[in-house]
Amino acid sequence: MPWSDRTEAPATPTRVTIADVADRAGVSPTTVSHVLSGKRVVNATTREVVMEAIRELGYRPNHVARNLRTRQSHMIAIVVPDITNPFYAVLTRGLADAVDAAGYGTYVCNTDGQHERERKFFDDVMDRGVDGIVFASGETASDITFGPAEAATPIICIGDHLDHPLCDAITPDDEAGSREATAFLTARGYRRIAMIQGPQRYGSQRTAGFRAAMQAAKHKVAAELMVRGDWTRKGGYQAMRTLMALDSPPDAVFCANDLMAIGALDVAHELDLEVPGDVAIMGFDDVDAATIVTPQLTTVRNPAYEAGSTAGDLLLSRLSRRYTGAGRTVVLPCPLVIRGTA
Repeated sequence: MPWSDRTEAPATPTRVTIADVADRAGVSPTTVSHVLSGKRVVNATTREVVMEAIRELGYRPNHVARNLRTRQSHMIAIVVPDITNPFYAVLTRGLADAVDAAGYGTYVCNTDGQHERERKFFDDVMDRGVDGIVFASGETASDITFGPAEAATPIICIGDHLDHPLCDAITPDDEAGSREATAFLTARGYRRIAMIQGPQRYGSQRTAGFRAAMQAAKHKVAAELMVRGDWTRKGGYQAMRTLMALDSPPDAVFCANDLMAIGALDVAHELDLEVPGDVAIMGFDDVDAATIVTPQLTTVRNPAYEAGSTAGDLLLSRLSRRYTGAGRTVVLPCPLVIRGTA
């Protein structure tokens, strides 16, 4: 054979179709569709012949084509401010577990708590044709407006509510949880109690509960004892450094989430302070890491998994049209969890 510098281009692989499976199994494409969907009864012998043809050919259903045909993506988007925060990981797991059995998948959009990223992700998920959206991104951007197509997509808000005809809300009772936690500190005899808050515009209900309990105990809330973190361990560390540098440092610190509380605990260890002897520290959320630190963290349980699974249940009730009414609000309790830091 004479030498040539020309090589044949590799053949482009072709996707196996339902028609190919039907031809191999000796049945109609309709019968194959019935086997795949499970919506029609197919003789057991025929079903096995079809399944064997599927295995031999390596057939995989074309979900894109199905989505175009049914106008459903079978995908749920969840929008969160920080996927590295364990709270949102657990919430996402609760959502995924709730919708998986109904054939829905989930994907996560991380906003870093920025409203412009919330808007961007909202536009993106609508363009992708998701069947539902869960907003767990802090206090969701209030400037989002909805066109007719967007208004037909069910939305669940965690901790907030949007002006949307199919919006349901799941609200952890942050204020009551913070109030109970702070009342626990005042009852223990702590008087100079500080709070490490979240970023500006976030976590207002937790701050409100703190102030209410302090007022009920007739304790003054000094401005210098109200400092802000950024929901991270580093942010809690920096805020605690500021507090402990005061001429009169606090004898107790209530943190608006557990990651900041763990950062505050880092400072206490660095300064050789006894916890809770020299300073009590309390968090909010009850993430898994709360039981790993020493002492274990006294905190308020924010039911992340239940919030996610409840969001899934509410979405499924709308997607199946079992519920078609006005927006619903589900309030989840946030109980105090007493451990070793307070």
